[in-house]
Formats: sequence, structure tokens, C-alpha cells
Amino acid sequence: MPRQLFPALRGLLVPRAAAPAAPAPVETKDLLAGGGVYTSMSYAGVTNVWGTPGRADGWDMERVITEGYERSIWTFKSVEAISKHASTLPIQIGRGGDEREFAEVLEDHPILRLLNKKANPLETGDVFKKRLSAQLLLSKKGVFVEKTFSRGGVLTRLDLLPPDRVQIIPDDENASYVKHFEFTDYAGHIRELKPKNVIWLRDPHPTDPFCGVTPLEAAGLSVDLDIKARTYNISFIDNDGRPGGVIGIDLDGVDSGEVDRIQKRLAPGAHNAGQLTLVGTGPGGVSYVDTSARPREMAYETLSSVAKNEILSAFGVYESIIGNASERTFNNADREEWNFWSHTELPHLKLIASAFDPDLSDDWEIRFDTSGVQALEFPRRQAREEARKEFEAGLITVDEYRKIAGRRPFNVPQTRALWISPQKAPIPATKQDAIELGLAEPPGLGGGPGMGPGATVPAIGGGESAAAAVAAARALEPGPSAADDVAAARGQAPLELPAGQGNTAADDVAAARSTVAEAPSGEATADVARARTTLSEQQQPGPAHEDVDAARRAETKALAGQGFEVTDADYDALAETVEEALTALLAKQEGVITARIRAPKIRKHTRFWEPEYDHDTRGGDANLDQDRVVSAARWAEETTNVLAPLLQRAATRTARTLGRALTGTDTVPAAAIAAALVTAAYAGDAVTTFLSELTDVLRDAQDAPDLDLESLVHTVGGFYNAAVPALVARVAETCAVSTINGAADAAAESAGPDIVRTWITRQDDRVRPAHKALHGTTLPVGTPYTAEGFQLRYPGDPFAPIALTINCRCRLHYDTDD
Repeated sequence: MPRQLFPALRGLLVPRAAAPAAPAPVETKDLLAGGGVYTSMSYAGVTNVWGTPGRADGWDMERVITEGYERSIWTFKSVEAISKHASTLPIQIGRGGDEREFAEVLEDHPILRLLNKKANPLETGDVFKKRLSAQLLLSKKGVFVEKTFSRGGVLTRLDLLPPDRVQIIPDDENASYVKHFEFTDYAGHIRELKPKNVIWLRDPHPTDPFCGVTPLEAAGLSVDLDIKARTYNISFIDNDGRPGGVIGIDLDGVDSGEVDRIQKRLAPGAHNAGQLTLVGTGPGGVSYVDTSARPREMAYETLSSVAKNEILSAFGVYESIIGNASERTFNNADREEWNFWSHTELPHLKLIASAFDPDLSDDWEIRFDTSGVQALEFPRRQAREEARKEFEAGLITVDEYRKIAGRRPFNVPQTRALWISPQKAPIPATKQDAIELGLAEPPGLGGGPGMGPGATVPAIGGGESAAAAVAAARALEPGPSAADDVAAARGQAPLELPAGQGNTAADDVAAARSTVAEAPSGEATADVARARTTLSEQQQPGPAHEDVDAARRAETKALAGQGFEVTDADYDALAETVEEALTALLAKQEGVITARIRAPKIRKHTRFWEPEYDHDTRGGDANLDQDRVVSAARWAEETTNVLAPLLQRAATRTARTLGRALTGTDTVPAAAIAAALVTAAYAGDAVTTFLSELTDVLRDAQDAPDLDLESLVHTVGGFYNAAVPALVARVAETCAVSTINGAADAAAESAGPDIVRTWITRQDDRVRPAHKALHGTTLPVGTPYTAEGFQLRYPGDPFAPIALTINCRCRLHYDTDD
């Protein structure tokens, strides 16, 4: 008979040196009246009273492995499911950041080399982590890891000690809890280990600091039940092997040899199970007995299922985790996997990682890298999906969504604003954002939407005509036209002073109209007075009428004939701004790259490492990782973020100016802002190309055998001195042309279908032939130009081939289609 596993595995707490005793009696459990401690009496009559010191000393680890782990499929699969993740996940050391990603990661440390590569001469880091995890789940005493240091104090080796061969020696004065550890090796020798050289890790016991807990304690009875039920069925099949049915007949007159042959059909064994067997009965009798499964045998299925569920529950493992996801929907299986990681695996991994924290400085933290675990994305996916719905409904901003999604906010006006469906109209977060979004007038631009930057209020003199005063007032703020004023005067309509301070030209004209009697006499005044006298006395048009008509004709001519055209000053101002910002950014970039070359973390294990002491082993013969030094992706993103606000402001001004010139409005379409963002992204790509060239230069420079660190720094400085001026000039000119032309074209297309535009070049030797052919070509807004078989929406179109846009200085003249 196989050995008994002890109910609840508590009977395993048997001293290894205990003398053999009589077979174990039937287990009895009792609550002692003396102190309420639990007594388990089983296995060779040995009694262990729970609540006394050294409760983990009798934990028979060998029996736990052979009978609890190797023979119980559910225990085995539970331990495997938990420990395999600990073995495959890499270890990270870092600081800052959040639970998903460190802000700064330590690339090299002895613990990383031991746990991720080679723990000791016999075990890789993965094997070591799996064994450690399994021991933590099975050992009540805990896990003991011996640390080996070099003469220089560097951690060089980790070894797992068998828990049943380690004895914990408490401190006599209970000051440090542990005085030392005693380890009995396989040769029988006892070694004394100092606490600083041992990592003692256990799942803590609620009351006993010298003891741990294991799921096998709670699942002991279930493990016993599962093993015994299986053993019973195997023994039944081997020894009983009952047939599927028995037929009884009258054997009178049947030869005894034939009877023996029939009786042999009842021989035990699995190969005889399920057969019909013929046996003898009384004279003339025939009977049939069905020996198929009875309720007693069917109870095994229920017991086996209950034992399985109890074991898996004790370990916190779902059946779908160990490979059986039947009878579950995809959502339920995903939820079970997330529950397993969240409630079982992550706390287990954190407990293991925390054991190595004392070997790190205070500001560094060690943990398993779970960033690639898809199951942990389950709640984050739900949060992102809910956030997307809220963004589409206009309840949160782009920046708020990016925070929920774990991404860095853009922090620009467009991403700080709420966009209300269905028109996606922005609601700015601040007054400055409203200005940059084109929803408010910048300070210092003057009175009304028809007034451009730098415009001045014209003075009204005594010799000016009424038409001139009306035209001047109209240029400042919206109001009735001159024709409306004259019509109102003829109808003797009451006039009201406009709200405000009354110091604009419009106020002066309104005040003059309301007090006609006090106005200075003149031809215009006489005309208006006669018009107010009566409607029946229509007079011939006078000088005021002629002045009004002339003003209206001049206004129409200015709108239809003058049009809008970006000037060289617009391009030059924006290009100068971009040059300043880009020059400062590249200077910062050069300083950061130079500092990274000199950084010890970058130089470690390379030929540029300078030893700090005689036996410094952190040097090497490798080259610097130039990709890590340069970090092109980071600088491309920073370039885009720096230039985007500058280009957006220029695009907003251009769109407003064009709108005022063509339609009298200053609305800024979203496409104008988009042109600035696309151009900013182009600048980021240009910096990426620039840094790729620097990466190649660093790679080639390190091929020199005698290159020192300062020579490498000078190489970086020489590259920036030679390449930055041309890069800055090219990017600045391209950004200026692309942003201003793109914003103007978007505003013109938004103004209406009756707008046309004409391609204008500088008409000098720098103009490329393809653009010379387009000079003077007029097309409706929205119709692209064609050059060398490619389409250009406007000069500097970022979606056109770079050969047709780089260093382009052309512009478009916009006008109404008369």
C-alpha cells in the first residue's frame, strides 16, 4: 500500500529522527480546552501541537515533493502555472515612473546578470527563478538563498539551499531574531552561514516570524482525498476487475473441466473488466446480474471534482490557466486570466523581488518585467475604450485621454480643448488657447475683425465728406452701410448712439447724425437734412449721394481686384523664429549627447571605461552604443513639440489675414492648424535624418583603434559645427513656406468656391524649371497644380516629392473670381 499523505498535510510535521512506530491510527482532531490550540494526531502516533515554537521544523519537504507535488496532478499544475511565469519574466531594476514602466532603468547590475543570465555554474537565471518560486509554494520553512561575494564585495553567485537541510538559530537576546543559519551539506558537514549571506524568503505566517505558510496546508485534505481516490480506483481495477455482467445457468451434468474454464473467466485484472461471465446456478435456473457502475462507484467523480476545485482554489489558479478553458466564453477566460495575474501571480512575483531589495540602494527598485503580459491589459483596454467614448462625446480632452491611456500629453491648445460633437467645435481651456485656436482676438490687434495688425484709426476732419466718415467707421467695426444710413435718414428713423466709449470714427458719425442741428454746415449736412424732411419731397442726388456711391464702388473694387498675397516679410519673420528655436534646440541636443557619451552608465563594459580601482571589472572592449547615445526618436518628438506652437500661431495669423481680405471674416479653419502640425512633423523627420547621420559618424569613428573619449566628443562637436547651419536654414525656410502657404490655402478653400489663386515665383535664378512653368497659372481653390507629373496643392506642399518643395520660395495670389 502507498504511504499515507496525512490529512491537511499537517502530519508531515514529523521530526526526521523520529523512531519508527506502529501503523498510524485513524486521525482524530480535537480542540484542546487549555488554550484553544489545534492538535493533529496522525502518522506513527506523533503529535504536533500548533501554537508552539518551531512549528515548521517537522515539515517533511521530501514527502511534500513525492506525495503532494509529484503524485497530485492539480498540485503539480498549480505550482507549474505560477512558477513558469517567474522563470520566463525578466528582472528589471529602475526608479521613478509607474507600475508599468520605470522612468529610469538600470542596465547593468550583478543581480540582473545572476537572475537573467547565470545564477550559478549549474543553473541559468530562468531555472533558478523557477525553483525558487516552486519552493516558496511548497516549503513551510521558506526559501534559503546563499549569496557569494567577490573580494571586492560584488555579488557573483546565488545558490538555493534545500530547506530541510537549513536550521534557523534564533538570537539569544531576540534583538536580531536570527543569530545565524546552519546548513548541512550532502556530505554531512555543517556550515555556519551569516545572515548577511543568506536571503530567507517565506510567505509570512500571521503570528510566527520564523515560519511561513503554504497552500498545501489548506489543501492537505483535498490532496489526500484526490490521491487516495485515484489509488483506490487503480487498486480496484488491478485486483477486482469485475465483469460487466454475470449470467447464471444450470451446471448439472457439465464436465468439471468446463466449469473450471468458466470460473477462470472471473480472474481479476483490468483486461477482464466489462465482459459477460457465465456461472452455474441451481437445477434449471437461469439468472442475470448487472455489475455495471453503482452509485458508490459514481461518487468517485464527485469526490475527484471537489478535490480538484479545492486544490486549485488554495493555490489561486483557475482551470483555464492550466489548459482547460472548455465551457467558458472568451470573455470569461480572459477575466479568469486577469484575476490569476492580479490576485495570485503579481503578489507572488512581488514577494520574490522584494527579497533582493536590500542589495540595492534606497532609490532603486527591483521587479519582474510584466509589460509584455497581455492579460494585464484587460482593465486598461476597458479604461481606454470608455475614455474613447467620452472623448467622442466631447466629455474629455485629448490630453485627458492620453493620460488614461498611459501616454504623455501633447499639452497644446488643440489637445487641451474639448471638441463637441457632431461639428467638433473646440471649447478652449484658457483665454490664450482661445486666441491660438482662432476663437478670440489677440490683444493689440485693434478694434474689429476687419482690422489687420498695425492698422490705425483714421481721424475725422471737418473737411471730410460723409462717405469718407462712413468708410472709415466701417473699417473699424461692423455697422450699417452708407446706403442704410441714408435710407434711415430719409425715413426719419430714430438713431441711437452705439455702445462704447464713443471715441471711434463710427461713434463720431453717429453722434453727428443724432444732433444734426449742431453739426457744422456743409453740403453733406444739407443733403442729409433735406432727406430727413419728408419722403414725398424726393430731391435729385447731391454730393453726399455721389460720395456714398463712390465709396461702395471703391470697396467692391478693393475686394475683387486687390485680393491677398503673402509677402516676403511673412516668410522671413516665421523663418527667423524657427531658426532661433531650432538653433537653441540643437545646442541643447549637442550638450545632452556629449554628456551621455561621458556618462558612466553608457561607458560601462566598453573600451572607454576608466577603472576606479585596481580590480575594477566594469571595463570591456566593446564600442559605445551610438543609438542609445543619440536617441533619435526622442529628439524628433521634442523638435515637433517645440515648433508646433510657433507654426500654429503663424498659420492662425495667415488664415485670419486672408479671411479679412477676401470675405471680411477672420475664421480659422481646422485645416490651417493641420498644415502647421504636418510641417512640425516634417521638421521632426528632418532631425531624425540628421541624427541618423550622426549615428553613422560615431559608428565609423569608433573603428579607430586608438580613439579616446575626448576625441569622440570632439567628433560630435565637429559634426554639429559643420551640419547645423545648413540644417537650420533648410528646415526654417521649408517650415515657413509650407506653413504659411498651407494655412492660406486652407483659409481660401474655406472662404468659398469663387476664390481663385495664381502661382507666383521669385523670378530669379534659384527658381526651379518646374516652378517657372507654373508662374502665372490661375486655378480655382482646391484644384492642385501639376508639376513634372506630380500634384502640388500649394508651394511647399509636404505631401509632394521633396525635389519639388525643398528650398521653395514661391507663393500664391488669391482673389475672387469675377
